[in-house]
Amino acid sequence: MGLTSRSLEYVMIALAIACVGLTLWLWPRFAGRGVRAWAGRLAALAVTQCAIVAALALAVNSTFQFYGSWGELLGEGDAAPAALSHVQGGAAGPVGEAGGLVRPAPPQGLNKVHGLPSGPPGTAGKVESVRILGRRSQVANPAYVYLPPQYFQRQYARQRFPVIVAISGYPGGSFLLAQHLRLPQTAGGLIRTGALQPAVIVMVRPTIAPPRDTECVDVPGGPQAETYFAQDLPEALRAHYRVGHDPSAWGVLGYSSGGTCALQLTLRHPRVYSTAAALSPDYRVVNDPTTGDLFGRGPAGERRKREHDVLWRLRHLPQPQVSVLVASSRRGEPNYGATREFLAAVRPPMSAQSIILDRGSHNFRTWRRELPTALRWMNGQLTFPQDVVHGR
Repeated sequence: MGLTSRSLEYVMIALAIACVGLTLWLWPRFAGRGVRAWAGRLAALAVTQCAIVAALALAVNSTFQFYGSWGELLGEGDAAPAALSHVQGGAAGPVGEAGGLVRPAPPQGLNKVHGLPSGPPGTAGKVESVRILGRRSQVANPAYVYLPPQYFQRQYARQRFPVIVAISGYPGGSFLLAQHLRLPQTAGGLIRTGALQPAVIVMVRPTIAPPRDTECVDVPGGPQAETYFAQDLPEALRAHYRVGHDPSAWGVLGYSSGGTCALQLTLRHPRVYSTAAALSPDYRVVNDPTTGDLFGRGPAGERRKREHDVLWRLRHLPQPQVSVLVASSRRGEPNYGATREFLAAVRPPMSAQSIILDRGSHNFRTWRRELPTALRWMNGQLTFPQDVVHGR
């Protein structure tokens, strides 16, 4: 049974209930002061507690889709197929062809998301479940891709579209962006009212080697997450979807760890992403138990650590010509002070704006409040591509 299957969840719930019942039934037999009585009571409590915790953990994971498979939970991250190595220079076939960098995938929880577009794609749009392969990083990352109704309409048949790469927090993934942040539903509503230009939205997780939190960093001798997001992902999307090629058509949006990634990618790769919207980000990347050592040791490691400190970059390096939106709350968000520091440090040609709530916690309720404003802001920053697809 799969990690997120309902069958496994129901089996564990039934097992937990059975353990509780057996404990109540057997408890009188464990009365007494002897070693066997004490051991029996401890064993009954331990088994029952483990069963209950396992059932709760499976239910929470099924709801939030933190881990999509047993392999992810155990740290056995997917690697790109060996056949991928023959792809050169971005040459790749369309989705579904052998050698393509974007490939159809099972639902990956998409079938559990409420409120997705329904009806003909030319009227409602469409959300696809895919795997996006990295030619350099040699990984395969799951993703959802929202295609607006205009993507399927005849008058737009040769038109390229802006791209918003949306990155979830850790340890979540595409499912949280669709189900709990309600990104495709919100974007679709804004597109229908003309508040957001038609855009392709790609929903991904921040780690390429779960369960390790890679923080969109190239780890020395380890996962090359920055390479994936800054080179592999844009290459794959340009090869398979009608999206703009100029950085002015590319933006990145994220919450929590995804917001941290959004800032890092835009400041470090302004020729890839010209715009970032970061909801509740951290302004520096640090090592913790979920990340392991991201930077390596010695002077080179210290240099890499400094360069992933956004405030240090703004004060010591030339600021790139990018537009950034950051969101925080005066009460309830731990990053409010750092957000004020960040905004005070921004200088031309970089520009920054903010969403500052009076009160808001580090959760989806807050981020859903901020999302429509962030998308409208991105609408004013991203340029609708003027280049068209030739030969159609």
